[in-house]
Amino acid sequence: MTTTGYLAVSIGLALIGAMAAFLVGRFTAPRRPGKPEGLTVADLIQQIVHDSHDGIVVLNHFGDVVLHNPRAEELGIVRNNRVDDRARKAAEGVRNSNEVVYVDLSPLEGRSGRQPEAVHAEVRLLIEDFTVVDATDESESVRLEKTRRDFVANVSHELKTPVGALALLAEAVLDASDDQDEVRRFSAKIMQEATRLGTLVTELIALSRLQGAEKLPELSDTEIDVVVNEALSRSKLAAESANITITTDEPSGFIVPGDRSLLVTALTNLLDNAVAYSPPGSPVSVSRRLVDGYVEIAVTDRGIGIAEDQQIRVFERFYRVDKARSRATGGTGLGLAIVKHVAANHGGEVKLWSLPGTGSTFTLRIPAAATEPNPTLVPTGTGEPGGEL
Repeated sequence: MTTTGYLAVSIGLALIGAMAAFLVGRFTAPRRPGKPEGLTVADLIQQIVHDSHDGIVVLNHFGDVVLHNPRAEELGIVRNNRVDDRARKAAEGVRNSNEVVYVDLSPLEGRSGRQPEAVHAEVRLLIEDFTVVDATDESESVRLEKTRRDFVANVSHELKTPVGALALLAEAVLDASDDQDEVRRFSAKIMQEATRLGTLVTELIALSRLQGAEKLPELSDTEIDVVVNEALSRSKLAAESANITITTDEPSGFIVPGDRSLLVTALTNLLDNAVAYSPPGSPVSVSRRLVDGYVEIAVTDRGIGIAEDQQIRVFERFYRVDKARSRATGGTGLGLAIVKHVAANHGGEVKLWSLPGTGSTFTLRIPAAATEPNPTLVPTGTGEPGGEL
């Protein structure tokens, strides 16, 4: 007999021993005191099966369950010690053909309780008349694929709008080539749409980078005051155009481990968002504080506010609270999604407080550097509209 043959026989005997030990442990009295102590190969294999992330079920030639692990019940493959009919039929096919069969064991409609969205299994002959069902929860992969399809569809739609507008405006310029006033008017609109298209592409690239398409740079100690000042500088023109004054609290000296460029981008997006959704002449404020080891940068506006049922959705890609206002200001619907991912990539989060007709406060929370001198310091103020900032 070859080495491979000996190995196959050994694995088969070990699996039989594992099944026997598992059944003995489940359905018979506890181990007798006189039995020698120490783990056997069967014990090890039994433990591996029991702790496996996959659902594992062993069936006999009648299709009865002779062994299964807890994960098989969690995935809904085994209920009341009976295997899913789809798995049982697949096992019959395996015994007849001696070939591996792949089967979809995703929960059927009408099943109660929390269930995974997608379960895929591989059914193969184990030894003699025994078959094994090895099932994996593919829910996350299915969700990611759905997200990818939705993202592509959304991107296609969002890109189609400015591209179509550019084509129509270019045609209008050609038709009005003898009218200089009309040419200038249409040219200004072309510039506006081109700028919007460029911003959309730039933010799509940034979002793709943050979601893992590109490795993030190494985080280094970053001064929050520098981040705030640079973000204020970037948002200055938009604020002045809207007759909005952005006020800030005193420099804090806080330091976080982070990427300065990404943090500036996130804070700039929050400031631009506050300016875009605030009436002319209303105030926007920025405050910094240290809470429970996190540096919090709060951006507060006195704008239109966000209804409670929309607050969880504002961080979704391309979601807009006020689509007409967003398009008028050149918004892409990606700004807050970028903020969310920047926070997550720094081990933090972004929180929202809002009340329609009163205003909103977006708070970017980033873990403070370990060298922060006084982690218990919390300046006064709530960070919400009406608080001391």
